[in-house]
Formats: sequence, C-alpha cells, structure tokens
Amino acid sequence: MKRRHFLASALLAAPTAAFAAPLLSLAAATEPDETLPTSSSFVVAAGEGRFGEKTLVGPNPNDIKISGQDTGGALAVFEYAGVAKGGPSLHLHLAQDEIFYVVAGEYLFVVGDEQRELGPGDTIFLPRQVPHTWTQLTTTGKLLYFLQPAGKMEDFFRARSGNATPLTPAQREQLFADHGMKTLGPPLPIKS
Repeated sequence: MKRRHFLASALLAAPTAAFAAPLLSLAAATEPDETLPTSSSFVVAAGEGRFGEKTLVGPNPNDIKISGQDTGGALAVFEYAGVAKGGPSLHLHLAQDEIFYVVAGEYLFVVGDEQRELGPGDTIFLPRQVPHTWTQLTTTGKLLYFLQPAGKMEDFFRARSGNATPLTPAQREQLFADHGMKTLGPPLPIKS
C-alpha cells in the first residue's frame, strides 16, 4: 500500500516540479536589485528635487524627481518647469528612450521627420537613436519626462546647471558624448 501511495505521489509531483522550475527562475530574475534602497517609498515635494538639489536648463528648473539611484539605473524622472520659451538642440540618445507628459503649456516636438504639437494631458514617446528636439510655445509650461534606462542624464543636468559661461561647440559636443548623447543641430526657432 505504501509503495502504491509513493508512486502515485511521485507521478503527481513530476508535472508540478516541471512547472515550478521555470517559475522559480522567473521569480529570481524579477527580484529587486540589492543596490536599491530598503525604503519602499519616498515623496519628493512640489518644486523640490530628489536630493534637495536644484538643476536648471537655462533659466528653467529641471528637477530630478526619481533618480537612477532609486531604480538600479532602470529609470529617471524629471520635472521641467518652463519659465521661458525654447528648448534643447536637435540631438539623440544612444541608449535611452524618453517619454514626455505635458502638464501645462503648449509644445512642439520634432521626432525624426514628424512634427507634433502637444498640450496639457498629451504624452509622446521618443525612441532611442532617433533625432529629436522640442520647443515650448507658450510663455510658461511644465513637463514630466522619463528616461529609460536612466543613463547619465542626472549628471548631464548637474554639469549644465553649474556652468555659468556658454560652452564652445566642441565642449558642448563632448558634454553630450560623455552622457550618452549626440548633438545633431540647433534648437528649434523660438516663435513669438
């Protein structure tokens, strides 16, 4: 009797073991990175940066809201508060996708050969290695944008913030290259 019970149990357990191995390896692959903070959440207040620091793009605050340090390098989130019209030069990211969400204001995005006007509530995806730029069309505006993976964008904005004197074209190109980007042309013209 015990032998029959053992054989029946073994036969029933075999399929379970066969399905369990891939699930266990999947669970191990999705375990949190041990370099992530132990805290399960944090809050970054309105108008503040993740580490209490302020980064600027020209006169425009560009706060780090979620750092690559928080996500094991998987994601970085920024809040751009546009207080002046304009935008970045035409460029591309070698290894990062970007997602922009318009909170306030109107923006013109150029992505490859496409031009898109966005307003509050609109979202646009910018794939890596595709030339792009944007310009703020209204006097004020606000964007939330996400970089995946985080890359070196936080350091890029820190370097730009601390730079009071204009960069030479060679210095600008080197700064972009050091942070995983390539400059391709000037910013879009500012419309009155």
